[in-house]
Amino acid sequence: MSEDRLHTTKALEAIIFAADEPCDEARLATVLEVSLEELEGLIAELHRLLESSALHLVRLAGGYHLATRPQFADYVQRLREPEPEKLSRQAMETLAIVAYRQPITRPEIDEIRGVNSSGAVNSLLGKGLVAISGRKTAPGRPFMFSSTPHFLSAFGLNDLDELPQLSEPDAELLQALAAKVAAGELGEDDEATDEAHGDEDETDDEAADDSPLQNEEHDSATQEQ
Repeated sequence: MSEDRLHTTKALEAIIFAADEPCDEARLATVLEVSLEELEGLIAELHRLLESSALHLVRLAGGYHLATRPQFADYVQRLREPEPEKLSRQAMETLAIVAYRQPITRPEIDEIRGVNSSGAVNSLLGKGLVAISGRKTAPGRPFMFSSTPHFLSAFGLNDLDELPQLSEPDAELLQALAAKVAAGELGEDDEATDEAHGDEDETDDEAADDSPLQNEEHDSATQEQ
């Protein structure tokens, strides 16, 4: 590898390292001032350059990201102690439903889960795992929710096509999702976390007054008057 080529490859590494979120090919090529074809070669060379490193290049949320190799995860976890907040069972169920049925409204989530999901939805909005993606053309024009790029990154997914496949109708969806949560395919189910946080679905009245869902209910009531 020539000195100029090595310099550009290391510049690619620096850009990916410094980025706040995964960078797609178009963005990387623009910053490096190279063609997409040249970038493909640089990415391959960076993979080789990192072979002996504790970091490796991974593809997440449609872009590239530098991540710790799995064999060093325990050390990184010690650095981050106390452990990051985990999702409760209620939030995990709601997030999975949004991921598989997006865009979806809160009432539709409630229908699948059989309980009010305002608390869980507001928690996921606050964590940046779901976002409002529009309003449904229906009475009251309820908000529609979809997953975010942060959701893909947090769960190690490049895109939604990498979600475990489900073919169940809505009536059986929750049971199938619960099984996958328990098996660790959709995230960790932590009973201790549930006890610490309480049942999110039973604390909706304590949600912030400016929450999107409360504004939605106010808008719906106004339109009905």
